[in-house]
Amino acid sequence: MSGRRMEVLSGVSALADRYDGYVVDLWGTVHDGVQPYPGAVDCLKALRAAGKRVVLLSNAPRPAAVIREQLAGLGVDEGLYDGVMTSGQFTWQLLSSRGDKAFYKDWPWLEGIGSRVLHLGGDHDLSLLEGLGLTLADHPGDADFVLNTGPDERRGKTDIEPYLEPLAACALRDLPMVCANPDLEVIRGGERLICAGLLGKVYEQKDGVVHWIGKPYAAVYEPVMEMLGVPRERVIGVGDALATDIRGAEAAGIAGLWVLGGIHGEKLGDDPVLAQEEADGAGLAPVATVPTFVWQAR
Repeated sequence: MSGRRMEVLSGVSALADRYDGYVVDLWGTVHDGVQPYPGAVDCLKALRAAGKRVVLLSNAPRPAAVIREQLAGLGVDEGLYDGVMTSGQFTWQLLSSRGDKAFYKDWPWLEGIGSRVLHLGGDHDLSLLEGLGLTLADHPGDADFVLNTGPDERRGKTDIEPYLEPLAACALRDLPMVCANPDLEVIRGGERLICAGLLGKVYEQKDGVVHWIGKPYAAVYEPVMEMLGVPRERVIGVGDALATDIRGAEAAGIAGLWVLGGIHGEKLGDDPVLAQEEADGAGLAPVATVPTFVWQAR
């Protein structure tokens, strides 16, 4: 039990005098994969107008440059943030460091990861492999490790069942898995889809070894903090997922603002009592909740 009661706020503006740096989640907070949420772009504009530092942190298994392009297409201009970090970008940076012994202290699995990779994910995620000097394997027997970026169009994105056989085949070969997105699920345009994190959890149930990269693990926040350049006590992490955004903020030693209208919206609505019970049950204590990522309620 956290023991601390969350403030119930109607907008982010109520926190503007307390925090100078904002680590903002994307999917479920700024957009739903199809379009921005009402008021989200205006909230980013208001943060910038108030002189706040903003870094976008996403568990997208794609390079940051790809996410920047996607954001521009959604009307989120680069002038609205100071930087972007993704679990995919962090994964790329780690895999590009294979052979650099300086990384082995913190990432010992890099030393023996190999160069033949079996990719679990859609073709749109293959950009994550560019420039890494890896060889794509067609079958588990030809691979040294698995790179898991999530479901693909061929097997479908709503049901874990089609992935059980390939996961079992990889586990049989004792292939280590690099999971480039710890999210279990996401809502895209109102439809609930499974993510790489669910495949990773199932792989662990099959006694497979998974190297998790992204929120809620503290390491991915280090480059974010460098981009922000703000003391941790003046930084708050904003996101909709209790298990990744809020737990990640806690792991990074920063405050958390929980957006209720994303992944938990169907279950909790904007009920602060239910939200408090959910946070207490998870042993987490975000400083406050907001219904959606808006500057102030209209």
